[in-house]
Amino acid sequence: MNFKDKVALITGGNSGIGYATAKELIENGATVVITGRRKEAVEKAANELGATGLVADQSRVEDIKQLMTAVAERYGKIDIMLVNAGISKTAPIESTSEELFDEVMNVNFKGAFFTLSLSIPILNEKASVVLLSSSSAHISPRTASVYAASKSALNTLMKIAALELAGRQIRVNAVSPGPVATEIMRKGGVNGDRNLEQMILDSVPLHRFGTPQEVAKLVAYLAGEEAAFITGSEFLIDGGQSA
Repeated sequence: MNFKDKVALITGGNSGIGYATAKELIENGATVVITGRRKEAVEKAANELGATGLVADQSRVEDIKQLMTAVAERYGKIDIMLVNAGISKTAPIESTSEELFDEVMNVNFKGAFFTLSLSIPILNEKASVVLLSSSSAHISPRTASVYAASKSALNTLMKIAALELAGRQIRVNAVSPGPVATEIMRKGGVNGDRNLEQMILDSVPLHRFGTPQEVAKLVAYLAGEEAAFITGSEFLIDGGQSA
């Protein structure tokens, strides 16, 4: 793939799938901007990757506005965008607090919605947008009602955005990973919990965790010219878990 002269924006690009995607795109010639909430983590990742790092909290619309202004002033356009920033917090429906509900929805759906919305004026003709969803939108895991709902909402947003932006030949798709060995997985309690790890592995027919690099290659494919006729589609990359 050749992404020379292409500008890519990746939210949540300082770790995990976002970091791996930034690396994949840079290796194929793209100029990449990564974002994150933690200044030190963003700067460290940007230096390692050779990317531009900008601090932005996807749950804050004002941060998103400032981000888009900064990208527009520096690069004038976006050719590739991965809306990747997200959090995973779970609780049974009965004990889900309003605070937990708002925190997850504000990042995973509201933040993603306005990241897409506010980027539209600077999306280039024939740009590619990928929303990072999750297999949780399909497998309905217990205690993940809010998280799964936020990802289901993203899938609906993706389809409508694909229709609305088709006139400018802008393609919008979603990638839905299953269990992938990332920082967000470790924060969810898998790291060191053998029983939980085994339970997850038993739910995956290929009986392993995915890697961020595998997801990154799928995102890069959707960003490239080979995928020029693909829009409004969701791609599960979950080792068969949802099946």
